[in-house]
Amino acid sequence: MTARTLLIRGMLVGVIAAALAFAFASVFGEPQIDGAIAFENAQAHSHGDAAEPELVTRAVQSTIGLGVALLLYGTALGGIFAVAFACCHGRLGALEPRAMALLVGALGFIAMFLVPFVKYPANPPAVGDHDTIGRRTALYFLMLAVSVLATIGAVLVARSLAPRVGSWNAVLVAAGVYIALAAAAGLLLPAVNEVPADFPATLLWRFRLASVGVQLVLWSTLGLLFGALTDRAERHHAARQAMSAELARTG
Repeated sequence: MTARTLLIRGMLVGVIAAALAFAFASVFGEPQIDGAIAFENAQAHSHGDAAEPELVTRAVQSTIGLGVALLLYGTALGGIFAVAFACCHGRLGALEPRAMALLVGALGFIAMFLVPFVKYPANPPAVGDHDTIGRRTALYFLMLAVSVLATIGAVLVARSLAPRVGSWNAVLVAAGVYIALAAAAGLLLPAVNEVPADFPATLLWRFRLASVGVQLVLWSTLGLLFGALTDRAERHHAARQAMSAELARTG
């Protein structure tokens, strides 16, 4: 199976994942954003400030804007997923495609979203100082880079130790390496806390929970659907090869 085939499959699955994530975000995420915008407008009104003009209407933002953003993100994420799968398949034990895809999906969700999110969680409108957005973005991507590099390092550790200490012990050591590196980065990097004291805690919690849900939908769809399609393709390829070999033997 060629890398090009896997890449195209990953991007197509990413489109499907984006569609499911759009449905989830529309139901669970957008109401929280509306609530945050209402809070922001109320705060501006109470201070006598004029509401900022909308360059793009809220209706467009929550429909076409959200859909296009998730489509681009899902397609790119699907391509990254396919590359990671191609690098790992056949090199991390004798895992079948379904199991390998789930493993890649789980590692990707943890390394590329969950751990950076724990340190620097997503914030709705009305949370965060506009003057510090550059600094906050840089810190988030620094945490993301550390998490991804730590994951790659942990996988290499597990692969090198497995022949000597066994797969289970190698995985435990690798997990310990990742946790140690991610925890050190989390402790060393500065904290960011710009949530207004009067911002509704329930609204903030629901927004962040919806953010986790969108990513979970994306990564789980990639892991499940990509693994199922790849497993099916490999089975068909193996069946065709067996048939060709049988015809060559009998012919």
